[in-house]
Amino acid sequence: MKYIRIFSDEEEETHFEDVEIQQQFVEFAPPAPPVLLSQFISAKRFAFFTFPQGWQGGWHPTPAKQFFFLLSGNLEGTVSDGERRVIGPGSIVLLEDTTGKGHMSGVVGSEDVVAIVVQLSD
Repeated sequence: MKYIRIFSDEEEETHFEDVEIQQQFVEFAPPAPPVLLSQFISAKRFAFFTFPQGWQGGWHPTPAKQFFFLLSGNLEGTVSDGERRVIGPGSIVLLEDTTGKGHMSGVVGSEDVVAIVVQLSD
């Protein structure tokens, strides 16, 4: 399992990074058989999120360190180093670019983007 990380470097440029989620087999809910589980990450709050068709966000930093779980639709993201990616259903994105130039994002196609956003504890 992987997620996409958007982060700012020391020069306040933003970048994409693909991150592999480490998991191991654990007995999570005995007597059910073991499952693969990652380490837990503390979260502050979560919300359901919809970007309407045609929505475009100019350059902006993320307001908090947060995960986006895309459920439907497609978003195009651009980071300040120039890289662009289209992010679709099933994608997980960790936004950490709370400082610097931030990123641009916008809905691609004719479908609203539906997501869950989970803001992380400090």
